[in-house]
Amino acid sequence: MNPLLTIVAILLIGISAAHLVRIILQVEILIGGYIIPVWVSIFGFIIPLVLALLLDRENSKELIKKQLSPLTIIKK
Repeated sequence: MNPLLTIVAILLIGISAAHLVRIILQVEILIGGYIIPVWVSIFGFIIPLVLALLLDRENSKELIKKQLSPLTIIKK
């Protein structure tokens, strides 16, 4: 398992969790005098979570390929 992919997946899950907490607690964010609506965090929750799951899936495929690589099938 590639440790860099694991670290990135964990960071993405952390970002997703932070947005979920913002949605649940209804935290207001003010940037440059403009209030960022809470509904924007729905995308901030879903997109990083999907990316983390896809990254984990790809990492698992890579692991399976490495485990099966010593096996060779000989066709006659």
